[in-house]
Amino acid sequence: MGDAHMAEFGAAAPYLRKSDKERLEAQTRIFDLRSECFVSDDKEEFVKGKIVSRDGEKVTVETENGKTVTVKESDVHQQNPPKFDKIEDMAMLTFLHEPAVLYNLKERYAAWMIYTYSGLFCVTVNPYKWLPVYNAEVVAAYRGKKRSEAPPHIFSISDSAYQNIHTPLLPPPRHWCNAQGN
Repeated sequence: MGDAHMAEFGAAAPYLRKSDKERLEAQTRIFDLRSECFVSDDKEEFVKGKIVSRDGEKVTVETENGKTVTVKESDVHQQNPPKFDKIEDMAMLTFLHEPAVLYNLKERYAAWMIYTYSGLFCVTVNPYKWLPVYNAEVVAAYRGKKRSEAPPHIFSISDSAYQNIHTPLLPPPRHWCNAQGN
């Protein structure tokens, strides 16, 4: 669903999904899967870094905040390619680990995208301010859509529950067999 389809969400669109421009920039950014990583940090829990050398079980990483640290191989977590930045469903991440989840939630929150799926769950980070994502236009945009057809939002979860309530259950089978199989 590109920018044209997001028009139905009105002013809420930039708070729900990355723009086509941002998606294209992420897909074309140079990325080295073998060297880009996350490592622990005293201030920020985890930071991005680039592996500069390996010596047995020790890895030297230059972090994005300018520090050079040497850590055990097991303490280095691979980054996901940039196309996964601000991903709407974290179950789709190539590398699903704590630093990747925290980074994704942080990046989405920084863009005021407070709703994110994680498999079956909808994760919400309180923005502590009013965002234009709760109005009749947004409700209408989610009405009748499957979860995969719209960005993460509590309205999607609510509409899905409502649709399931109104979906008739399958009737029980009417053909019964007796002991002889008739």
